[in-house]
Amino acid sequence: MKKNERRWLWLSLGFSLLVLVIILFFTVDATTFSLLREVDPVFFILALLIHILALGFWALRIKWMSWGLGYRVSFFHCLNLVFANLLVAAITPSQAGGEPVRVHELYKAGVRVGDATAIVITERILDGFVLGLGGAFFMLVLGSIWQQIGSVYSYFMYASWIMITGIVLIFLYSVKNPLILKKFLLKVVNSIARIRGKTRIEKYEQVIDREVDNFHSTLSMFITQGKTGLFLGLVCTAIFWFLEAIIVSVILIGLGQPPILVESLIIQLIIAVIMMIPLTPGGSGIAEILFTSMYSIFVPTSLVGILVVLWRSILFYANILLGLLGSLRIVRREAAGEGQNKP
Repeated sequence: MKKNERRWLWLSLGFSLLVLVIILFFTVDATTFSLLREVDPVFFILALLIHILALGFWALRIKWMSWGLGYRVSFFHCLNLVFANLLVAAITPSQAGGEPVRVHELYKAGVRVGDATAIVITERILDGFVLGLGGAFFMLVLGSIWQQIGSVYSYFMYASWIMITGIVLIFLYSVKNPLILKKFLLKVVNSIARIRGKTRIEKYEQVIDREVDNFHSTLSMFITQGKTGLFLGLVCTAIFWFLEAIIVSVILIGLGQPPILVESLIIQLIIAVIMMIPLTPGGSGIAEILFTSMYSIFVPTSLVGILVVLWRSILFYANILLGLLGSLRIVRREAAGEGQNKP
């Protein structure tokens, strides 16, 4: 890991730990210790296994979407790239920062750069579709529970839905008009070149022209030939987010509390959308504050601090460990000269 990446990792960990300590200071009391005597660690292990299972469905999503475009990428290669992606996501603003890793690893598995980019971008579109549809469903069907969480978070969701809808519309427009995407990327490259004092960008122009064409043809294949892979990817996306949402209820059972499945689905939906906004590295601090403020409505105050620590241990600290393992495997492969592009 580079020095700059290590600095961001320590910053992310430090900020998260600082916020957790503050939360524990204001929530732990004598009742907390009496309730902790009823803890069943088996459910914490089960929650961790559910998280790993969810990551397995993420890997399966990438495998099926690659298959839909005519590529055969092994499940374990997809799983390792998901793990490696987690480390980058933990040290970049928001949790949606691991896309370059996924593109690179798909390329190493023989997927063209344009196709790999299309797969990864379409992943985010599927995430936005599932989260947006889930939010609309909860707003219409479960309005009373939504109102309990508070209007402030509703405004966040409205703004996020507008942002997601805008991104999807721009995405669809660029699919229909690839020249618009080329012009936009060329403007970005020209701006970067001027800042860095470079004048020769012909090489980059050729790359942009070629890869945008590949990207456009790939998306067309998704709509025509790859519909099955796209549908299976959508199913895996829905399962992934559902599994991630029930983790809190499993931890609550382990703490001797009743599960709050429906409420958790709504809260996790809000957190997932807000965490995509680039505010802090890995969303550290933001996630803990959001979690505490919303779950304190349904969980005893004396337990909410412990709950957020256990939840973050699974969805953040465990992710970093899995990311280190995945990245180590990639480094060892590259050092051995393996993982060359397949024809």
